Amino acid sequence: MDDFKRVLMVVNPISGGLDKTDIIEEVREQVKKKEWELEIYYTSGKGDKEALFSMIEDFAPHRILSVGGDGTIKLIAELLKDDSVPIGVFPAGSANGLAENLNLEGDNDHLTSIALGDNFKRLDSILINNELCLHISDIGLNAALIKNYQEGNIRGKLGYLIQSIPTLIKSDFPFQFDIEVDGKLLSRKAVLIAVANARKYGTGANINPHGKYDDGKFEILIFKEFNIPQILKTFRENVELDEDFLEIISGVEARIYSEKNIPFQIDGEYRGDIKDVTARISPVKIKIAVP
Repeated sequence: MDDFKRVLMVVNPISGGLDKTDIIEEVREQVKKKEWELEIYYTSGKGDKEALFSMIEDFAPHRILSVGGDGTIKLIAELLKDDSVPIGVFPAGSANGLAENLNLEGDNDHLTSIALGDNFKRLDSILINNELCLHISDIGLNAALIKNYQEGNIRGKLGYLIQSIPTLIKSDFPFQFDIEVDGKLLSRKAVLIAVANARKYGTGANINPHGKYDDGKFEILIFKEFNIPQILKTFRENVELDEDFLEIISGVEARIYSEKNIPFQIDGEYRGDIKDVTARISPVKIKIAVP
């Protein structure tokens, strides 16, 4: 018998418009076989951080499982604040960016074996406007799409597709930005600027081909134009994008400023229309179970 362990499963019941019952039952079965203990917390969108913090304090889990999208992983990471407790990830959101980057895919049996396994990756995190970011934050066109998606009624990738044309029609791009990265000052026109600790969006678009989760740096990605052929190229695994389309700058501290308010998102969650974005590498490392 394995050493006894306590497993806490955090489930977002509405993420991605998906039924999580099969995932929960598969986890129950595998935890039972190991003779471990399982507790489940269902998020409601109200008071989750406080309630989950108390549950973690009382239950003292050896492993926490995230069943939802990037926002659910982020909620857990913000409460842990270090890499002492590994996180197992079940991609069950509208766009599962972290899972996409870590190749977390397959059926529930396979994902459960990974989530309860002993192979881990320690990831960097970024503080963006004093909020933890595990994946990608951006200001501009993509954030406007996320804003419209969250205000719509259709979830999943279909919801993003439906909102894409209205977003393009309504958005006033390109935007003018002033950028400072590790003391270097730049001025650029762009359709969006991303701060990325990952290579891909949850859609699979490979926007940061040489990015690494654990190199102690992030990338500032400056998308200079809306170019459909270049956008389609991002869906290839090995991609080199034209410099006229994308400029990439690595750093550990950055500020992005605009004279007017522009839509802004962190890890797939719209955070308002703002003028000023600050980013720096956080001392917090996140420990994720991987294949």
